[in-house]
Amino acid sequence: MNANTTVRTARRRTIRIAAAALIAAASFSLTACNNDTDDTGTKKPVASAESSSGGSSSGAQGSDAKPDAKTGGKTGDTDKAPSSTGGQKLADGSTAKIDKLGTQHYRLKIINDGAVLATLEANQRDAGLDANGMYVVLTLGGEVHSWMGGEHSGPGTYKLAGGWTAKVTKVGDAHFRADIIGNEGSVDGTLEANQHDDGMDANGVYIVLSAGGVISAHE
Repeated sequence: MNANTTVRTARRRTIRIAAAALIAAASFSLTACNNDTDDTGTKKPVASAESSSGGSSSGAQGSDAKPDAKTGGKTGDTDKAPSSTGGQKLADGSTAKIDKLGTQHYRLKIINDGAVLATLEANQRDAGLDANGMYVVLTLGGEVHSWMGGEHSGPGTYKLAGGWTAKVTKVGDAHFRADIIGNEGSVDGTLEANQHDDGMDANGVYIVLSAGGVISAHE
């Protein structure tokens, strides 16, 4: 056998091997296609990579995503406009406009002749203000109480309205603390006026402590 005969034989073997490989690939493809159908001949759905990853995305949620029961689909209360509870006359003749911002969260604006003189916010606790001798308490329930007079100034122990006693101490510059003491001598509440006034509703007695150390109470 000469060299040319050897080359032709090698080529025929290569062609036969390639053809066999193509036939095997075609058989595998046909088998895979058959596996994608059910017994009725209907093609089975194939899960996408996104849905099988276990994580959520905006595309996966689509229009079928259910809104939150409390926020109507929003993530929090910050997008809601405040609801106004109307105006209320205060002890000095000005008007209090009260807005509800959330659960136990209210904001009060003191308005006189159309101008906002002061703002007070009660968020999960009562708040108080000394507005140039008019004392205002805004409760966490959105109630407003104002009065004038009845002041005690500086550190000391003072009798307050409703039978309460206040022990006022100076902690630092524009920082005063008042322990509210009941009839049995126990401390039933504390006001902390640190750079801003503080206030509370003590069982129907309203108390304000200013950052300047002035305390006043009213029933």
